[in-house]
Amino acid sequence: MEFDWIGDDGTAERCVVALSPRGGMRVESRVVGPFGTCGYRASTDEEWRFTELTLELGGRRLDVRRRDAGWTVDGTPRPDLAPAVDLDLSISPVTNTLPIRRLALRIGDSADLTTGYVAVPELTVAPDPQRYTRTGAREYRYESLDSEFARTITVDEAGFVVEYPGLFHRGG
Repeated sequence: MEFDWIGDDGTAERCVVALSPRGGMRVESRVVGPFGTCGYRASTDEEWRFTELTLELGGRRLDVRRRDAGWTVDGTPRPDLAPAVDLDLSISPVTNTLPIRRLALRIGDSADLTTGYVAVPELTVAPDPQRYTRTGAREYRYESLDSEFARTITVDEAGFVVEYPGLFHRGG
């Protein structure tokens, strides 16, 4: 599958997603924005849990991995990320699909979780507490639990973002 997302800040993403027949996905993407051109590859396991991200931006590289032994960022263990199962990449809505697919919430249900939040262009990774609430057949309320930020995200039948108000919308 291919997706194009347009950011409200002028960012444009072209994302190719390969879904595994057993579950999970592999992503290869290119994002062009005010920070320059960023390329990344990411993958999940069969339960839609994040496993790895390789990101390149302006000659810099970030390598994030999650294994049974824990998280590493550029090869350095990160015990502060231990509660995180998902990754949230600031420049792409594709990572919102991970908790949406993995949690499989019923309408009215919500779940709190922690992600490894990757800030671009800083290329930093930090724990980020979040809440997802399924508000409709294809709507989820995203809330940051350490700030006032909240949005209702519209997704397609596969859980990929169509509209993320104020941040992204599906192009094409």
